[in-house]
Amino acid sequence: MARRRSGGRSAPRAAPRPAPGSAPAPQPVHHAPPPAPAQSGSGSILGGIGSTIAQGMAFGTGSAVAHRAVDAVLGPRTIQHETVVTEAAAAPTANSLSGSDACSIHSKAFQDCISNYGNDISKCQFYMDMLSECRKNSGSLSA
Repeated sequence: MARRRSGGRSAPRAAPRPAPGSAPAPQPVHHAPPPAPAQSGSGSILGGIGSTIAQGMAFGTGSAVAHRAVDAVLGPRTIQHETVVTEAAAAPTANSLSGSDACSIHSKAFQDCISNYGNDISKCQFYMDMLSECRKNSGSLSA
């Protein structure tokens, strides 16, 4: 039975089979290219250091140029340092100079407690004890 051809093209044919007694043809082997030769240390140690220094200077110069470009677009950067002094931090330094004011912190705490709790002085006993201890110690120092 004959085959019919369509469109004038023939069907692809399979590769011819080798004879059963012969060995198949060896495939060509593709080897990787040899590694690139290592760069010899033709430069000295000072040359390597000099190269590093030059690279650092180039990086620093590029960074400075970039900072200037950003400053030109966004405006100059300003850094403001603020110092906040609270009354509590300033009070001990001023009170430590004179012995009569040494107990003012305890006195103020006791007065605040009395004003908060009114007639219930038992709640303020701790502050009263601290004030009396302070007055006793400051009296012995000035005597």
